[in-house]
Amino acid sequence: GAVDSTDNTDELVKRLQSNSKIIITTIQKLNAAVSKTWYSNKIETIRHSRIVMIFDECHRSHFGDSHKKIMKFFDNAQIFGFTGTPIFTENAVDGHTTKEIFGNCLHKYLIKDAIADENVLGFLVEYYHGNEVVDNDNQARMEEIAKFILNNFNKSTFDGEFDALFAVQSVPMLIRYYKIFKSLNPKIRIGAVFTYAANNSQDDEQTGMGTGQYAKVSVGEADELQAIMDDYNNMFGTAFTTENFRAYYDDINLRMKKKKADMKPLDLCLVVGMFLTGFDSKKLNTLYVDKNMEYHGLLQAFSRTNRVLNEKKRFGKIVCFRDLKNNVDTSIKLFSNSDNPEDIVRPPFEDVKKEYKCLATEFLKKYPTPGSIDFLQSENDKKNFVLAFRDIIRKHAEIQIYEDYSEDAEDLGMTEQQFNDYKSKYLDITVGFIEPPVIPSVVAEDPVPYGNSQGLEDIDFCLELLHSDIINVAYILELIAELDPYSNDYSEKRQHIIDTMIKDAGMRGKAKLIDGFIRKNVDEDKENFMSGRSKADGTSELEEHLNQYIVSERNKAVNDLADDEQISAEVLNIYIKEYDYLQKEQPEIIQKALKEKHLGLIKTRKALTRIMERLRNIIRTFNWE
Repeated sequence: GAVDSTDNTDELVKRLQSNSKIIITTIQKLNAAVSKTWYSNKIETIRHSRIVMIFDECHRSHFGDSHKKIMKFFDNAQIFGFTGTPIFTENAVDGHTTKEIFGNCLHKYLIKDAIADENVLGFLVEYYHGNEVVDNDNQARMEEIAKFILNNFNKSTFDGEFDALFAVQSVPMLIRYYKIFKSLNPKIRIGAVFTYAANNSQDDEQTGMGTGQYAKVSVGEADELQAIMDDYNNMFGTAFTTENFRAYYDDINLRMKKKKADMKPLDLCLVVGMFLTGFDSKKLNTLYVDKNMEYHGLLQAFSRTNRVLNEKKRFGKIVCFRDLKNNVDTSIKLFSNSDNPEDIVRPPFEDVKKEYKCLATEFLKKYPTPGSIDFLQSENDKKNFVLAFRDIIRKHAEIQIYEDYSEDAEDLGMTEQQFNDYKSKYLDITVGFIEPPVIPSVVAEDPVPYGNSQGLEDIDFCLELLHSDIINVAYILELIAELDPYSNDYSEKRQHIIDTMIKDAGMRGKAKLIDGFIRKNVDEDKENFMSGRSKADGTSELEEHLNQYIVSERNKAVNDLADDEQISAEVLNIYIKEYDYLQKEQPEIIQKALKEKHLGLIKTRKALTRIMERLRNIIRTFNWE
């Protein structure tokens, strides 16, 4: 039967009175339904019915009165619970355990199993050793940590491709940290959100993880939150207040997930308890911690970072500013049922450095200079080079995210300059097997097959790992902002931007788009560009213009495809929206629309192939996450 969801308790009670077989709700709504006489009288007829209840995240919210009231009312219910972090005797509060509530464990699928199956990522846990100050509230210590985060943020997040959370001990500490960050004039977008544990369950008391509701802890803290929201409003053009806190929370949620091309992302969010459980974003890869954590609270918080996305995101990165190593090791042992932490936590920097050096040394024995690659003639020789350097690329992507890594280091077996020189040769070989050479003109045309060699076309070149840490959207916008269309060297600097993008694996497919953007906003609108450039926030204005241009051009590309193939633009947009959310192709969406046209099997297959190719090209061109 159909699955029914509930937006409020009234809706839940109506569903319970109906013939609905499967109902999705929350423990809070269910508690309200059985606790308030107005509601409970309406569902009295099903009180003794045979009902199956399945609770997700069953380590939370089941040790207070809510669970007891629900089970007392539905006295013939059978309950099941799912959790990645059950409450055992070792991490129990006042002796209460998950087993006590739900009975014996029926099945185990541990985090080490999920990592082995590549359903989630492991963790890179690093411990920051700054000054010797022990007092966690020391102002100098907090300033040092804030500077460290800002100085290393781009390294951890691949220049803002991903974002980060900073979990701190308390609301007063969060407020102090926020003011410190603000005083440092950060180049990244920083926000903050805090609440209190609205549900009085002991798990929430232990971890500080509430339900997302807001209540004024004190007038002073409410005022501080409003001041933070005012900064947020100025940064994003919103108008949130403490009166519509839920909307503010939802907006942060969206910006952290980076799912809308026309929505500026939030790079770093300061939290106390919110977003440390339940928040699920593939674009979050780093968690900074200045907070005491243990057991399920610790692993739940760490797990915000380990959603699988792509080759570049190899693990969730955790940077601890407190000595949590024993707590981390104990938590991993408890929840993975393993004495080997390396099943879950990445090895230390020195171990990875040794692996990288070994790979680099062997590689340079075979290919002593970048020029030697030019003499590779056979397809097999080129393939061997590609496979060997691909191993270097993957290990390079892994090692560079460690805090101890320095691109200036001379003891890695291969210098950064050597890596870039070989990367250039690698990209030259891949060109014919990935996409046609990029010529800066118009955008989102139907791709034309290029090259007919065999053997290399089926290799995953891991080009996303070769997207430069420097050459990103912000960098390109900076270059555009520096243009002067009235200067003698304008054409040269303009072409430099396009050439820079063409040479970068991640940007080469977007060079046409940027060329068109410059033509429209600089070449054809010189006066407005120059006056806008002179404003203090010129780059941000450019970014807004670029976001608008991307949306407009993508709509044109989608409408052109719809007209050419006589298929609904709405269907194409649904496909793109689903791809943005799931990061995987769903050709069945297009297939269903084509079947309704009754083209016949052969024509349908050909149309599907054409449409999918153009959709891939649209996504490659206009996806700027």
